[in-house]
Amino acid sequence: MTFAVPHNRTAVITIDRPAARNAITPEMASRIEEYWDRIEADDSVWVGIITGTGPVFCAGADLKRMAGEGGGPAGTERGGFAGIADRVRTKPLIAAVNGPAVAGGCEIVLAADLVVAVPRASFGLPEVKRSLVAAAGGLYHTPRALPRNLAMEMALTGDPVSAERAFTHGLVNVLAEEDRLLDEALSLSDRICANAPLAVRESRRVLLEGMALDEHAARSLAAESMSWIRTTEDFAEGPRAFVEKRAPQWSGR
Repeated sequence: MTFAVPHNRTAVITIDRPAARNAITPEMASRIEEYWDRIEADDSVWVGIITGTGPVFCAGADLKRMAGEGGGPAGTERGGFAGIADRVRTKPLIAAVNGPAVAGGCEIVLAADLVVAVPRASFGLPEVKRSLVAAAGGLYHTPRALPRNLAMEMALTGDPVSAERAFTHGLVNVLAEEDRLLDEALSLSDRICANAPLAVRESRRVLLEGMALDEHAARSLAAESMSWIRTTEDFAEGPRAFVEKRAPQWSGR
């Protein structure tokens, strides 16, 4: 596992266990949770990216490790699978998918806010092939990210969906060339980081929470969020920068 802040307020978490198809162990899950704790606590970091090394993004949990000595759940109490699938977050997460993302690997992708993927990537929930259930988010996040029947196809057949098909149906935001994956993910992050960070976090929160509300409650949630944003320093900076015809200098306050 590696953690880096390469440039422009973006931190990158890299799953680096290619010989084991980047399968997640309990220790790796704890490390990812620790990395995201650092991202949430660091005011200089506004966006996180998670990616993998080698030909596979993540094959899910390390089943061999779970079945042998030192086994245990490949998750954490707060974060769920891989320390991130169920994590309550305030900052955006981009999944940069370098290859197949299956089982828990697919559930990491589904937990992300945005997805960049190479053409050879694929997304699958093969749990039914092993008499398991995709309980780390696959069965309730997939129908929110994809059309119902495509989500049902993934859940019942266990067969993967190609990156191109996922792009067509909106799960993937950007299809990137093999050698441009991280560059494209960082470019997407740059587009986010050009905006006021508190407004970005509030917009993310209201969008996600609003999906579970009726229109009246969602409207009230958005109004409350806007009332709070009006109290921040950046609320004054946005119009000021527009009038002065310059790029805004966001403080995150």
